[in-house]
Amino acid sequence: MKHLRHLRELVRPVAAGRPARQGAPHVHPEHPPAREIVPLMHLAVLGAGAVGPACAALAVSQGHSVALWSPRGGGTHGIGATLAVEGVMAGTARVVVSVEAARALRGAEAVLVAVPPHALAPVLRRLAPMLAEGVPILLVPSHSLAPLLLDRLLAHQGVRAPIGALAMPPVAAQRLGPDRVRIIALRPGVEVAAVPAGAAPALARLCAALFGLAFQPVPDLLAAIMASPEPVMQAALALGNVTRIEAAEAWDLHAQMTPAICRLMDGLDAERLALAAQHGHRLRPLAEWLAHAGDVAPGKLSDMARALAVVRGPMPGPQGLDTAHLAESVTYGLAFWLRLAAPRGLALPLTTAAVAVLEAMWGRGLSGDDLLGGTDLAGLPALLRKGYPRTTEPSD
Repeated sequence: MKHLRHLRELVRPVAAGRPARQGAPHVHPEHPPAREIVPLMHLAVLGAGAVGPACAALAVSQGHSVALWSPRGGGTHGIGATLAVEGVMAGTARVVVSVEAARALRGAEAVLVAVPPHALAPVLRRLAPMLAEGVPILLVPSHSLAPLLLDRLLAHQGVRAPIGALAMPPVAAQRLGPDRVRIIALRPGVEVAAVPAGAAPALARLCAALFGLAFQPVPDLLAAIMASPEPVMQAALALGNVTRIEAAEAWDLHAQMTPAICRLMDGLDAERLALAAQHGHRLRPLAEWLAHAGDVAPGKLSDMARALAVVRGPMPGPQGLDTAHLAESVTYGLAFWLRLAAPRGLALPLTTAAVAVLEAMWGRGLSGDDLLGGTDLAGLPALLRKGYPRTTEPSD
């Protein structure tokens, strides 16, 4: 496709171990850089929680320049010319903080959007008029059908740009302070889908070049957004620990992955896998995914949780029913899966029950998904392949 040609020309394999630009953070040697972009690129990172700045630091470590923007401004408050980086990478990363999105996007050769799912739809609507023809956009991670929502917004403008959907961020990170970020782990092998679907291999190469890690292209958007079983884990842990959450007690996620909770996780995960199979995808089961993501030996989930506690240390559980991440795991995870299952007549009884019970305990609906944007799920296969048609062709 014409608008992807520049991606294929820019990305090429290089030998592992290319030195980072002087002054850039050092990437841990067990994850050596695998690709480079010639020439080096300017990346706009839109979103400044933990994931955005961590991805910015990772891109800087590969020699790229980065502009960083926060939708509400708070995420970049306190960042000067550099980010202090610690963890599996250590050093400083030079970034340019932009007060305005348009300024961050000026001259960008790739765009990365990393905002929470509840903020994603309004941010995409805000950004769409500023996005340039042919410049790839990466949603890190992607949620629900957000790439199709963005593609529809661009189609109304007659703009074509490949949209990448990452199953999860390429880093696990914590924001330690206004200008400090801790990168807990690098995640090679993250799945990348695209709209249109045929752009996935080029976008996976682009991600490898930006971040120095391997990425796995997958056939379509559903293969990426269903790849992570985190909604399964969040829902099961919430159901088993709701009194702790409501009382804002301090509790450890790993310690509460008891055999009973793990059996519930396995049951919910079996329905996730069955839904994926209905759409032609074979996904990693929860235990296999956890072994890969957590770098622990596969086995019983409860045994793996204990191993994770040793490797990663305690992981605090959510405190308070207003914790956004829990609700989002239902809205953009379990409830979204139910919507995908309905047109195919696939029953997901355990998932249905989990959503109903969580909504009853939370005292409100958790199924409203603003990222669907009125998408006709019956016509989803064609949209996944090609995206939305353009009514006008962009001028040369």
